[in-house]
Amino acid sequence: MVRRFVRYYHPHLKLFLIDMLCALSISVIDLLFPIATKRVLEVYIPNKEIRFILILGASLLVLYVIRFILSYIIGYWGHVMGIRIETDMRTDLFHKLQVLDYQYFDNKKTGELMTNLTTHLHDVSEMSHHAPEDLFISMIMLIGSFTILLTINIYLTLIVFAFLLMLITYSLRRRRKMLSSFRSVRSVQGELNAEIESSISGIRLTKAYTNEEYEEQKFDKINNSYKKARSNVFKQIGLYGSGNDFFINLTNLALLIFGGYFVYNPNINFDYIDLTTYFLYINFLIKPIQRLTNSIEQIQQGFSGIEKFFNIMDVEPVIKSKENALINNDFQGNIEFKDVVFRYNQEDEEIILNNFNLTIPAGKKVALVGETGVGKTTISKLVPRFYDVSEGKILIDDIDIRDYDLYNLRNAIGTVQQDVFIFYGTIRENILYGKPEASFEEVVEAAKKAQIHDFIMSLEEGYDTITGERGVRLSGGQQQRISIARLFLKNPKILILDEATSSLDNITENMIQQSFDELSKGKTTIMIAHRLSTIKNADEIIVIGKSGIIERGRHQELVNQHGYYANLYKASLEVK
Repeated sequence: MVRRFVRYYHPHLKLFLIDMLCALSISVIDLLFPIATKRVLEVYIPNKEIRFILILGASLLVLYVIRFILSYIIGYWGHVMGIRIETDMRTDLFHKLQVLDYQYFDNKKTGELMTNLTTHLHDVSEMSHHAPEDLFISMIMLIGSFTILLTINIYLTLIVFAFLLMLITYSLRRRRKMLSSFRSVRSVQGELNAEIESSISGIRLTKAYTNEEYEEQKFDKINNSYKKARSNVFKQIGLYGSGNDFFINLTNLALLIFGGYFVYNPNINFDYIDLTTYFLYINFLIKPIQRLTNSIEQIQQGFSGIEKFFNIMDVEPVIKSKENALINNDFQGNIEFKDVVFRYNQEDEEIILNNFNLTIPAGKKVALVGETGVGKTTISKLVPRFYDVSEGKILIDDIDIRDYDLYNLRNAIGTVQQDVFIFYGTIRENILYGKPEASFEEVVEAAKKAQIHDFIMSLEEGYDTITGERGVRLSGGQQQRISIARLFLKNPKILILDEATSSLDNITENMIQQSFDELSKGKTTIMIAHRLSTIKNADEIIVIGKSGIIERGRHQELVNQHGYYANLYKASLEVK
């Protein structure tokens, strides 16, 4: 995992090397101060060489100015490198989400995925900058200090490092428990964001059902879970930090006792100046360890975010284009289902479609009718390969749809569903979604065909009117007509209309039906509807039951058969 993450440094290697070079320079400058102090105490003060003290002071001042500049470079350009890595990772993750299958999103919460794209990657960004820098500086300071202290007194140095070894051992053991607690926080944080996203998205329904208290109860439950998870993290951080402080204090105590003894013992070549130098270097030894201790939360959060990132990146889409997939730039629109068997999960015993066979000639309008759960909507999702058949095959123009390039296939198919999705943005942007490169004139023409142009022009901002979140500022009929305008703009060869008018009033339905009639001219059209009034003009009506196709024919033919369809039609008239 770490090796894969390191690849994200490659495009920014120049910034990384500058950052590390500055960190190295800062470490060297910091190591010079105890040496200079020792020189002043041992030579310049006893010999009263004030001139050399001033020269040394001026030299250190220059070095500290340089250190200030180097520290700025690390603070600014280091973070720039981090945000660039974060941006690259977010781009890759967003691209990955775009190519994953329907099934993946069936089992995921939107808020959780949003957390992976934002909060987690921000933590990775902070770690990607600070962790290498902190580790590098710490290594230089530890090795440099250890080497210099060995030249002063080997035995005292070994004693001090024995205590530091205990500190490192304790830190590594506590690190495992901290990582586990951070993983738990990441999981609960995703659920918390998912709950917030779901609650805010459904706030109008909540108010309609006066379920504010119920929503608060659900939120309190997940919020308390997050509180417990975070509390456990802080418990682990507390144990980690306090334990490290304890061993650091032991190290200082050991240095005071053993160093004092070495100064007291006339047989050991060690004086108070050496002891002072030791205390200065011990500070430089402990400083990087404390730095790592203070940043351990950031490092653990970063690693947890990396795990989440690669967990998604490692998911392979099941539905994708095969090698050397066919490109068809002139679909005719002949559709054939041959012995199709489908279940949503291969482990499920429930079969949605069983040995289903149906041929839809190019340019024909076919309606699918039947009770809920017989597979009508499933059929509409199989044609554009949102799901793949479990057995059998679906042919378009006598070629298995799995042999086509996936994007080429879907580009030839247009879908309008009952639950229309309107993006936050302008009406123009929402219509352009059908063909992003279209001109404004083409957008207007599509809106006219969808019978929505006059309404748009009645708005103060016209095509630049903001639709609101999920089109909240538009009525259901207006949303439907905008979605139809998208299809006019896309102009696909195959249309799938899934309960597209079931939630609309009769007047609006008639207007949209006229738009559909215009849209479906010369196109292969699959219509799924419970309102039989919308499918009277279909070239063929397919009545589907649990066992498959039970009736088929034109509207009047089926009514005259006095079968299942006739009963449905009679019931619809009674409702009216």
